Amino acid sequence: MARIAGIDLPKNKRGVIGLTYIYGIGRSRAQRILKDSGVDENIKVQDWSDDQLSAIRNAINEVKVEGSLRSEVQTNIKRLMDIGCQRGIRHRAGLPLRGQRTKNNSRTRKGRRKTVANKKK
Repeated sequence: MARIAGIDLPKNKRGVIGLTYIYGIGRSRAQRILKDSGVDENIKVQDWSDDQLSAIRNAINEVKVEGSLRSEVQTNIKRLMDIGCQRGIRHRAGLPLRGQRTKNNSRTRKGRRKTVANKKK
């Protein structure tokens, strides 16, 4: 089992798919990494040789992934909240940030519905 950047890659998947299990690496970046390291993207992870694995590790070390990327994203969000901009306020309130409507949808950000009792007159 190949272990890159602290992640165990699934051994029975193709290389380009296996690399996407690392936070910060999507399909296009995985293709670029495999192309730069000279590995065919259709070879399964379990069939990588030690030389190929070290070349892939070297290519990934040049990119910010996993813990350092997560911490950078968190500091960016914290900065937005500290300066009190619109996106920071929406982060703080747990609401969607990018102009989506919130009357009917946005349950992913808002969580489960909280029923409010009717006030009798």
